[in-house]
Amino acid sequence: TREPSTVFRQPSTVKRRTRDAGRETDDANRLPSRVVSTRLLIDTDTASDDAVALVMALRTPGVEVEAITVVAGNVPLGQAVQNALYTVELCERDTPVYSGSAAPLLIPLETAQETHGIDGMGDIGLPLSGRVPTPGDAAEVIIDAFDRHPDLVLVTLGPLTNVARALEQRPDLADRCRRHVMMGGVGGGRGNVTPVSEYNLWADPHAADVVFRSGLPITMVGWDIAYKYAVFAPDDQAALRAIGTRWAGFAVDIQATLDDFALAETKLAGFDLPDPIAMAVAIDPEVATRVERLFVGIEVEGRWSRGQTVVDHLSVTGEQPNVDVVLEADRTRFIDLLHTALR
Repeated sequence: TREPSTVFRQPSTVKRRTRDAGRETDDANRLPSRVVSTRLLIDTDTASDDAVALVMALRTPGVEVEAITVVAGNVPLGQAVQNALYTVELCERDTPVYSGSAAPLLIPLETAQETHGIDGMGDIGLPLSGRVPTPGDAAEVIIDAFDRHPDLVLVTLGPLTNVARALEQRPDLADRCRRHVMMGGVGGGRGNVTPVSEYNLWADPHAADVVFRSGLPITMVGWDIAYKYAVFAPDDQAALRAIGTRWAGFAVDIQATLDDFALAETKLAGFDLPDPIAMAVAIDPEVATRVERLFVGIEVEGRWSRGQTVVDHLSVTGEQPNVDVVLEADRTRFIDLLHTALR
């Protein structure tokens, strides 16, 4: 039985400090040299890896999170909203959190609670109830945000239901968005729900189809990038915990269920963090070291292929390329960003 950590359960003011010109400075206030000022809108089905990605966005200097919209996926919608609100509170931010779609466009919701825990946060006893989201519907919030802020970067960490609903209301959203970094699909390799499908797109393939055909400027960070560059074996987990802040303890402890699942089911050396490495690409595009512009289609049906990202590496379909597919990444650069955010 895993005992909940007390590192992050109670508020703390622990900070790492360095000497700079004879005075102490808070590491978290120093902008990493490779990160440019960025305004994000984040859509999430908040579970354990999503929460770490939110911490990265909320605590990386130079990054402003305009809003967080929530969709059902890893856990039911209400739980995902509570998880997002808890994470924002932990980061001592006042970023608005909005509730969105409670089910996929056309099929029943199938969660990933066997992967992330019943509460989505490792079932370690966190107080994940009682918080109230900001009034408003996620799809409408997404539309309004891009009307007001054309410089926004859209980051999606879960099923694409909210974004698809926004596009159905306002197809011109695709032209107003300058960049959409998506955790989802597989650029080249195996799936984690079927042999060829990744969960986020499998969970709502019809929404994914709408989004991929919309003209949105998608940068796809697939699950293959996570299992190649974002796996945290015991030594990596210890290095995160050694940072010594409540955010670092939180980032490790909420992976309790995912760590067991990764070892037993996906055959990894430890838990993987797909959403945080996608967030790293959104914050610092140079984390992605090999990106190819390719045509990607979505299979909406099929026992084995539902939600598959069909990536045309050889241009055999004759279709116009529509997605920037991340095929390789810089693990060291990603880890540096993550550690900076957790200090």
